Amino acid sequence: MLSMRGSKKHDRGARRRPRAGIELQLVLVGMLTGLFAGVIVTLYTLLASLSEEFSRGYYGFFRDNPAFLPLLFLALALGAVIVGGVVRFLPYIRGSGIPQTEGAMRGLMRFSWYRSLTGMFAASLLCIFLGLSAGSEGPSVLIGGSAGAGVAETLRRGALVRRCQITGGACAGLAVAFNAPLTGMAFAFEEGQKRFTPEVFLCSFTSVAVAVIVRNILYAGFRMPVGAYFTTFSFADADLLAPAFYGYVLLASAIVALAGVAFFYALRAVKKLFARLRFWKGIGKFLPPFLLAGAAGLVTANVMGGGHGFIASLGSGSAGVEAVFSSPLWATLLIVVLLKFLVTVFNMGAGVPCGAFIPMLAVGAGLGALMTLLMQKMGMEAGYADALIVICMAVFFTAIVHAPVTGVLMTIELTWQFAFLLPALIGVAVGYLIGDVFRVKPVYEELLDEMLTGGAPQAFCARYRVTEEGGAAGRALRDVLFPAGVRITRVERGGDALLADGDTRLMPDDVVTVEGSVPPQSDTDGLLTELLGAQEREKAAK
Repeated sequence: MLSMRGSKKHDRGARRRPRAGIELQLVLVGMLTGLFAGVIVTLYTLLASLSEEFSRGYYGFFRDNPAFLPLLFLALALGAVIVGGVVRFLPYIRGSGIPQTEGAMRGLMRFSWYRSLTGMFAASLLCIFLGLSAGSEGPSVLIGGSAGAGVAETLRRGALVRRCQITGGACAGLAVAFNAPLTGMAFAFEEGQKRFTPEVFLCSFTSVAVAVIVRNILYAGFRMPVGAYFTTFSFADADLLAPAFYGYVLLASAIVALAGVAFFYALRAVKKLFARLRFWKGIGKFLPPFLLAGAAGLVTANVMGGGHGFIASLGSGSAGVEAVFSSPLWATLLIVVLLKFLVTVFNMGAGVPCGAFIPMLAVGAGLGALMTLLMQKMGMEAGYADALIVICMAVFFTAIVHAPVTGVLMTIELTWQFAFLLPALIGVAVGYLIGDVFRVKPVYEELLDEMLTGGAPQAFCARYRVTEEGGAAGRALRDVLFPAGVRITRVERGGDALLADGDTRLMPDDVVTVEGSVPPQSDTDGLLTELLGAQEREKAAK
């Protein structure tokens, strides 16, 4: 019989603090994760920066000595074969690394942490060295997540702690790559787990704080700047509360968001194209993006690497963008944006193990620079240019990834400027809305779904008796980090069936019915057993 008394009466005795043991464990293990991720990701980003700088140098040599160009494309073809072979052997390192890390965070898949860490570390550095449009931020997420999994497994922690440490390590990796702790934490909630729980907060906060401190200590030890990534942008000459500026922001954001929609559907089309290229056991599909990247890099160095230098050159405090073939500024920007757009889509479509996070920001910033030229023709003052570029960068990212909070915080922390917050929120809202109108699915969700198509989702239905040792005992349902794809359909207590909702707190000896649809490779049963307790009966497909 269904009890209509609700959960409030039964919850009064359960209103106690969650066990301190779980919290303390997450903090201590999270500190170790932050330390490991901070060291390894800092080393990785430094090597990535050196690789990008070196690639710019030898590409300059080939531009000045075209007789040696066949050697460049031979090296690119060889690199494509090597990287393709590594990806075939280690499929979990393909792409930017973010989708598979999110899948591991949610308990949807597992991977070998040391193989993923070392494989992505080496393969993505090779891609950057060869001059691809490759950022270090996406791989930093996978490397950090792998570091978190490694800490949890080395200490023989359970499935719940492993998920939390993957989450903490992933957001620590992003925070270290950008020197942006708030962005890293927002990524954990908004993009990684897509929910807030005390466990997610503890692991992400602890790991990010320790990792960023480690990063800054190492940077200071190497006598490298510790501050903001992009210091060339200044908003001092602009009245960012002027109503006229909001009009320019709305118009520019709408145009840039449409470009983000085009990016998403172009990526879909390219992925379908590369899915048909199966020669050399799938390794051959890596040849087009590598060769295209080489040709684009010969046209302009602004297409190479992640795009940090290109974004910085757009600020008013820089010397300006290097002209392409002595073209005027608008033509140079258009060439760079189109090439960066194309090579990034090819990289993502083929699954090249390199980051697309900062390349997407670079495309958005380039579009923003074009918008400033257009808006100045319409009467906008030049002092607003820097703010509009940064806002368009966030808009393009949001239209594709559907992570508006992460987009706004990221642009704030990258520039260490807060004055443009209100117009940035307006622009990002426009980008999110236009992406939604055109049915743009969050790009990392789309890529994760493709990775989970190795088998049909399995129906899941099981009953668990909550134990005192379970991580869910004493917690409200909304605060429990349940595996993705399942839901609580029934809570039985003392012979009554409760009308369970997010406020219902689980008590020892409660019997919980869990239903859902999960991928075949997920460890849903193990995670639920650790959270709740032993099964009451055999698991059955519903």
